[in-house]
Amino acid sequence: MKKRRSFIRKWGVRTLFIVGACFMLFIAGVYVTSFLLGPPPINSDKNTIYYSDDGSVIGEEKGVENRHWINLEDMSSDLVDATLLIEDQHFFKHNGFDLKRIVGAAIRDLQHFSLKEGASTLTQQYARNLYLTQEKTWTRKLKEAFYTIRLEMFYSKKEILEGYLNTIYYGHGAYGIEAASKLFFNKSANSLSLAESAMLAGIPKGPTYYSPINDPERAKKRQELILSQMKNENIISPQGFTNAKNEPLLYATKEETKRTGLGSYFQDTVIREAAGILQLDIEAVKSGGYHIYTTMDKAAQQMMEKRVQETVPNSTDMQIGAIAMMPDSGQIKALIGGKNYKDSPYNRAIVAKRMPGSAFKPFLYYAALENGYTATTKVMSKPTAFTLENGNVYQPSNYNGYYAYEPITLAQALALSDNIYAVKTILYLGEGKLTETARKFGITSELPAVPSLALGTASVSVLEMVRGYAMLANGGMAVSAHTIERIVDYNGKEIYKRAPHSSEKVLDAQKTFILSQLMTGMFDESLNGYMPVTGSTITDQLTREYAGKSGTTRSDNWMIGFSPDLVTGIWTGYDDNRAIEKVAEQSYAKKIWANFMEEAHEGKPEQSFKEPKGVIGIPIDPTTGERATPYCPTRTVMYFIAGNEPTESCTIHLHEEKKEENESFEKWFDMFLP
Repeated sequence: MKKRRSFIRKWGVRTLFIVGACFMLFIAGVYVTSFLLGPPPINSDKNTIYYSDDGSVIGEEKGVENRHWINLEDMSSDLVDATLLIEDQHFFKHNGFDLKRIVGAAIRDLQHFSLKEGASTLTQQYARNLYLTQEKTWTRKLKEAFYTIRLEMFYSKKEILEGYLNTIYYGHGAYGIEAASKLFFNKSANSLSLAESAMLAGIPKGPTYYSPINDPERAKKRQELILSQMKNENIISPQGFTNAKNEPLLYATKEETKRTGLGSYFQDTVIREAAGILQLDIEAVKSGGYHIYTTMDKAAQQMMEKRVQETVPNSTDMQIGAIAMMPDSGQIKALIGGKNYKDSPYNRAIVAKRMPGSAFKPFLYYAALENGYTATTKVMSKPTAFTLENGNVYQPSNYNGYYAYEPITLAQALALSDNIYAVKTILYLGEGKLTETARKFGITSELPAVPSLALGTASVSVLEMVRGYAMLANGGMAVSAHTIERIVDYNGKEIYKRAPHSSEKVLDAQKTFILSQLMTGMFDESLNGYMPVTGSTITDQLTREYAGKSGTTRSDNWMIGFSPDLVTGIWTGYDDNRAIEKVAEQSYAKKIWANFMEEAHEGKPEQSFKEPKGVIGIPIDPTTGERATPYCPTRTVMYFIAGNEPTESCTIHLHEEKKEENESFEKWFDMFLP
């Protein structure tokens, strides 16, 4: 037994010695390699660049635009002390790594199987900012350690500290303490007070989270924490602590840099999408040196911007939100979030929500097709007061007070945008049915289950509406709208590539096709009844088949429509929801849409909507909703699921034809009477 213990002890010691020796050799190898590689470059310029779908550059984030390098001696000593205390107390004592903090953080990481705990020194943070991304992986941490050793080996502590304070991000586009001082307090870093220094020192840990502009209360608490620690470490006196804590801080007002160039709103959308993909702060993406390959079609974007400029005069405050998307893939090819980005970077295509009016009706009529309606289902169109379950009376009206005063078909109701037909339909289906159906189309905004929802009284975004219409254009497939195809990091490594678009079936192919064909009716003059079809003002401009729907409220105008390979939505209105009273302004959305769609399709072969199996097209008399005969003066092809098509032929016009023949004969016979 003793021999066995002695043997185990002997080999245990040897094993530990071998492991220790290997570890020391590894560390020695790291340091020798670091020495041989020499000093790493400390150029901190890492601009994120955007590319269009053809690979050409469309924009660039120039981080150096708000960087001001100053010497360490030109910085407030309070700022330096506060930063060292809160970020790295042992900066001047360690060789780049705080082993005690690292071990503690590593234990917590292993306990939670994560990399969330941080124990980075200023040197490590500086290395990360200069050479690496913010991703939390073991590979990145190893690279960070390697660069940290090289920085500590070839640069002095003063150089590292100076570099850190000149490059660390303080939020709102400010890199470095001088830029931050001017941004927040409109003064140089050497003029900062103790209170101001403590406030700024607390920001780099979370530039968005601890910004006094974004959250004054949270920022103040962090400032007081730093001041308290400075007092406890005898860096400042108790009186200095009290004075700084109670000092009122006056922040300078400064607009953030607004981008210019092609697709400014599109680029804003890209950076937000990239932040979500990479799970980083927006500003971290901007300064991360990424190459982001987008879905933008430069020609389409230029067309859209040109059409807006030509249509909406500079003299008006009217705004616009517009998106053009590929219905199969969800790629956004062009996007405009306002009339002028410099005047207002607020994105009205993505962020703003407005009432879509009758542009919401296709979702209602898809639900109707699912519940027994066909293209020729008739409902009476006349002024109607609806008594609801709660006893309230709801009395919608048609545009300009026009009514058929007779039953009209679903095809006519869509083409003429009859509101009475829509409200009767939602009451027949149940208000909740429309909400349920709209969710299938990707509408995520709040949708109250009330009768007026049929008339588009809920507020939604342009993006939601375009995405919903895309599902009609592609035959009912799920659509994931996006502006990014892939992202390459600063070192040329592809860190994100979009997966092929989903083939998930959400809607019925037969019904989406039938509805798409019904939506071509807004441009079909044969469906004119008691008033012109809603697309009559732009029909002459169109050279191919489109499906679409317009929407009008007191303060909103919409036009959304599609071909088989492109769907475009346009919203126009005022930010303050004032009424659109000028007749010319009421036509902007349709005019921009028609001109853009025609130009976007110019020179391309015309694509037809693919007719799914089990659907048949029948020539229909639009007045009677019955099968058209040679005697019908107008006829249009409508589509039905096989077995649901009308079986009876129109006889009204046959009788009219015979009546005309009899009248002609009687007139001829009368010529011979005395």
